[in-house]
Parts: sequence; C-alpha cells; structure tokens
Amino acid sequence: MLAFANAKINLGLHVTEKRPDGYHNLETVFYPVKIYDVVELTDADQNGCEVKGTDIPGDTRDNICFKAFETLQQDFALPPQKITLLKNIPVGAGLGGGSSDAAFLIKLVNDKFGLGLSVSQMEDYARPLGADCAFFIQNKPVYAFGRGDQFAPLDIDLSNYYLVLVKPPVHVSTAAAYLGITPSIPSTSLKDLIHLPLENWKTGLKNDFEGPVFMKYPETEQIKTRLYNAGAMYAAMSGSGSSVFGIFRSPVRLTGLEKDNQVFYGV
Repeated sequence: MLAFANAKINLGLHVTEKRPDGYHNLETVFYPVKIYDVVELTDADQNGCEVKGTDIPGDTRDNICFKAFETLQQDFALPPQKITLLKNIPVGAGLGGGSSDAAFLIKLVNDKFGLGLSVSQMEDYARPLGADCAFFIQNKPVYAFGRGDQFAPLDIDLSNYYLVLVKPPVHVSTAAAYLGITPSIPSTSLKDLIHLPLENWKTGLKNDFEGPVFMKYPETEQIKTRLYNAGAMYAAMSGSGSSVFGIFRSPVRLTGLEKDNQVFYGV
C-alpha cells in the first residue's frame, strides 16, 4: 500500500509565548500544497525503513515514520513491515515533509490492518511525533494554535490562484530559528487577519521567523523581494524556512530564480 504525502505552507505565523515545558505556543494557518513524498508500506520479515530521493542524514530507524509504526505495532501487535519513503519535499524548508510522511503512514497502517482508528485517535498518535504532524491527518486548511497541534477549521481556498514555491540551497534548523525569536502576543489574532482580502495580506500577515532567518540567510529575503517584483499578491517564508512562496493571480515563469534554487510551480 502506498500514499502520496503532501507538503504544507504557513499563511502567517506568530510565536506568542515560551511554555514551561520548553516548547513555544504559536498561532498559524496551515494550508496543504501539491508537493508530494511517496510513502509505501509492505510486508517484511522484520521492520525496516528505506529512504530514496532526497537524502536524509542519520539512522533510518530514527525516522519518525519508523517511530510511528513501532508505536502502533506495540499497541496492536502488528506484523513486521518495511517502510519505503521516496522523498521529494525539500528538507529544512518549513514544509512539514517528515511530519506529513508520518501522518500518512499512520493512515496507511489504519487502513491496511483495519484498526478502525478515528480521526482524533490518529491525531493523538501523530502529535508526539511533531508539532505539525497531526494537521496532516485531516489535511485541510486550519487555524493552528498551542504548540501548533490544536486546530480550528478555516474556510479558505486558494485554488483560483497560482502558487509558486522557491527553495534556496539553505537548510534552516527549526531549533536554531527559535533562538532568534522574542515571543509576543499580536494585537490582532491571525484567526481574524486571515479573513482580510488577499491583496491586504502583504501588510497584515507576518511570519515571526522571517526576521532572524533573513538576517542569517539574506538570499531568502531576496527571493521574497523577487516574488513581489514578479507580481505576487502575497509572498512569505513558510514555517521556520527556508522556502518562500508567492501567490499570483495567473501562471508565471521565474527563470531567474531557477538557476540557484528549486522552483515548484502550480503548487
């Protein structure tokens, strides 16, 4: 069995406070986009995980897909499985690729073995794996709060626009990005700002990570500027970076950005 695990972008992101447990509370809007990894689950003599495509450093047994399966295996006495990941979603780009893979694996396991897990139960399995992991269970636009793992549904649809995503050759560590953040509660919640007309997002929707990331990696800020110069209605960094996306009224071709970056059109 296999699944196509998609990426997400963040439409605005406010880091609101440091939590006693060391994590941060935030508010953001998660929006699914059409860049995909492939997650495959096959019967095996022993558990294993193989990663193809984009290289991921480290032991594959530390992959969160492997951890997700081991947890489900312990709870439901499942037979051994081999997990194969074909990675296409850029790593260290604020796109949630690893979290998406793990969430889609949970859904694959639920379907393959007829576990009968509810949406909320699958989200509970996903939450310990990553702050945005549970989002990919329902995989619909949401206003996210808390650690980014509590959700309120949103009626937002960008299908009539043309999205372009640019990934520079830069890997941003989420932990390092948080070091440059001073948490603060915004005067207006993103839950309200997201309902502004799209042409007002440029002044209304902010990503708190842009300041420290742009300072360390100025090429990311340059990409944002070039997207606006190309006619984007809204452009922003996704998550803690390093990818930057632009929302356009109609298709564009950004050949000048293709030389040094990965460019994904029509996502």
